[in-house]
Amino acid sequence: MMMRHFLLFVFALLGFTGSQAAAAAFDPFAATGIEQKLDAKIPLDRPFTDEQGHRVTLRGLAGGKPMLLAPVLHNCPNICGVTLSGLMEAVEEQPFRPPGDFAIIAFGIDPREGPAEAQNSLDQLRRRFPSLTARGVHALTGTASDIHAVTNALGYRYAWDPDIGQYAHDAAVAVLTPDGRLSRWLYGLAPEGNDLKLALTEAGQGQIGSWGDQLLLLCYHYDPAIGRYSPLVHTALQMAGGVTVLGGGGLLAFALLRERRREKPPVRGRRN
Repeated sequence: MMMRHFLLFVFALLGFTGSQAAAAAFDPFAATGIEQKLDAKIPLDRPFTDEQGHRVTLRGLAGGKPMLLAPVLHNCPNICGVTLSGLMEAVEEQPFRPPGDFAIIAFGIDPREGPAEAQNSLDQLRRRFPSLTARGVHALTGTASDIHAVTNALGYRYAWDPDIGQYAHDAAVAVLTPDGRLSRWLYGLAPEGNDLKLALTEAGQGQIGSWGDQLLLLCYHYDPAIGRYSPLVHTALQMAGGVTVLGGGGLLAFALLRERRREKPPVRGRRN
């Protein structure tokens, strides 16, 4: 009997240790991330529920305009509120406005959430940005299959973290074209207003922005590694500087080699 209790104790201890090791093994940096799928087609006709409990689709909310889609947890104690606030601050820093120019979607990735959580997160946002969130800003929830259909198409990976009891995910905003293709990702808690303007101009495919805005795109280069736009002039100068350094190094090496050849004494022929 004592042996039996001892074995049960050992198995229980091993099970507890195994569960602790499994929990400790969770690595949010390995489980989450964004795979670059620029120009990927996003399913716009999947059914979702907005903050008022209405059944909606991404296509219907976009209304033929570009869309900013921010994957979030509506009931989030960490960065999601900061992410949405940072996005709204970037919107204030540039001239385009929802809903006339584009739509903003706070896209809930937790299938356990519903309209109440979506409404609460949107209410908090509206208290800070009343003029921007009156229209054109929506908070959605949905089933696991519908959520995954969108996030998988976007290349957006997130995972359940048992240590904190919620989903681990990256802070980023997807910029979609009117026909539902992924145009750009803007990374971080607060995108730059100029980056947002350029991304919306590019995603709008000539439908929003002036001729000058379209021309401005020719002066900037989008770097998918950092989710930012950088001036092409700066990039060109960096490349030119690199070429100059390489060219100068090559000329210096050639000059040194020629100088050594000059200093080397001539080889005299042997006498028989």
